[in-house]
Amino acid sequence: MTLAESRVLHAYDAGGSADDLPVMWLHGTPNIGAPPAPLFESAARLGLRWVSYDRPGYGGSAARPGRNFASAVADVARVAEALDVERLAVMGHSSGGPHALACGALLPERVTAVVSVSGLAPYSADDLDWFAGMAPPAAASLRAAAEGREAKERYVASAPEEDPGFVVADHEALAGDWGWFLDVVRPAIAAGPTGLIDDDLANVAEWGFDAASVAAPVLIQHGEADRMIPIGHAEWLARRCPTAELRRYPGDGHVSVMRHAVDALEWLRARADQA
Repeated sequence: MTLAESRVLHAYDAGGSADDLPVMWLHGTPNIGAPPAPLFESAARLGLRWVSYDRPGYGGSAARPGRNFASAVADVARVAEALDVERLAVMGHSSGGPHALACGALLPERVTAVVSVSGLAPYSADDLDWFAGMAPPAAASLRAAAEGREAKERYVASAPEEDPGFVVADHEALAGDWGWFLDVVRPAIAAGPTGLIDDDLANVAEWGFDAASVAAPVLIQHGEADRMIPIGHAEWLARRCPTAELRRYPGDGHVSVMRHAVDALEWLRARADQA
């Protein structure tokens, strides 16, 4: 897609029937935006149609420095319009979680329900020790972002390659169906650090909306063993969002919690049927 300001945005449509409920997949960091192949079969069974896009700076989408979660909502709306989608659900993983909540808050006329998996709370959140329980590599990366773009760029250029905070269950998931994440991480990394840097700057910036303003039903899924985005973030969001339901998964980490994603799809289908 070429937008009015001559910025290119690359979108995906997994296809389906005209009666399917579109579900916008909002990806994590650093990923391209291809929708989650391990969930294709379940989505087809439930009458769901995956749509998605590469966030600016990733894949085929031109960079947009200074973006935040709220500003991304305009891109979601443009993708929906281009695909002739009037109503949709949204589902985000990791840094995609706040993007999903932003859609729920700022596109109330379009969004039927919101799923946030392993998602962040605002950096400025009150009553939350934001870094508590976070693995040192994940914390160091986000602390660098909090110091500004130059500090984040220096960190990315010099940071050693190390485990970002995966637990045993994460490695097990990556050895199975959720090894799919490698298919979206590798091309994102190969293209350079722009998308990752802009994502992490957004992760520690003001959101541009209040999570309490999301009127649509919200499902929060989070692994209790997550060391990349600790469970305290999900607990804070569940307190803040009046429509939120929190589902906690003992022993699961940042990736392995996606093994419960079919439950989230069934929840989305049920909310659509009740509307």
